[in-house]
Amino acid sequence: MHIRFDVPADPAYPGRVAAALSGVRLRRFSYIGAVLVAVGVIAFVVSRGFAGGDRFSSLYLTLVVAGVLSMLYAPWVRWRARRRSGRYAVEGAYDITDDNIMMRSGSESGGIAWDGVTEVTDTPEFWIVYVDRMPATVIPRRLMTTDDDETLRAFMTDRGLLQPR
Repeated sequence: MHIRFDVPADPAYPGRVAAALSGVRLRRFSYIGAVLVAVGVIAFVVSRGFAGGDRFSSLYLTLVVAGVLSMLYAPWVRWRARRRSGRYAVEGAYDITDDNIMMRSGSESGGIAWDGVTEVTDTPEFWIVYVDRMPATVIPRRLMTTDDDETLRAFMTDRGLLQPR
C-alpha cells in the first residue's frame, strides 16, 4: 500500500485538526461536569427536605457551578484552538505506506510507525490515530480519493486498529 495526498494551505484546516484532537482529550471533563451537576442538584433537593439544609446549600451550589464550568471547559479550549491555529496554515502532505504514516507541514516533517499505533477512531472528517491511549495525529479523510480511503480503511481493519463497518 502506498497512499500520497497533499494538504492545501487552508486557514480553517489547522483549527479543525486542533478541535478534533482536543475534543478527544477533553471529553472526560464533560462527563465529570455532568456528574458534579447531578450530585449537586440531588444533594440540594434532598437537603431541602431536612431541617438545617441551608447550612450546606453553598456546598451544593459550588458543586453545580464547578460542574457547569467543567462542562464548558472543553468547548472553550476547542474555540481557542480554532482561533489560534488559523495562522498556522501551510501546505503539507501525507505519505502512508504499510510501515508508517509520514506527514509534512511546511518545512517540518514527522512520522508514526504503524507498529506503535494502538487504535484508530473514525470521525466524518478524520481518522484519529492513537499511540498508546493518546491521540497522536489525524488522517484527513476528505482530502483522500475514495479508492485510497477504502484501501486505508481495509488496511487498518486488517491490523485490528479500526472497527469494521
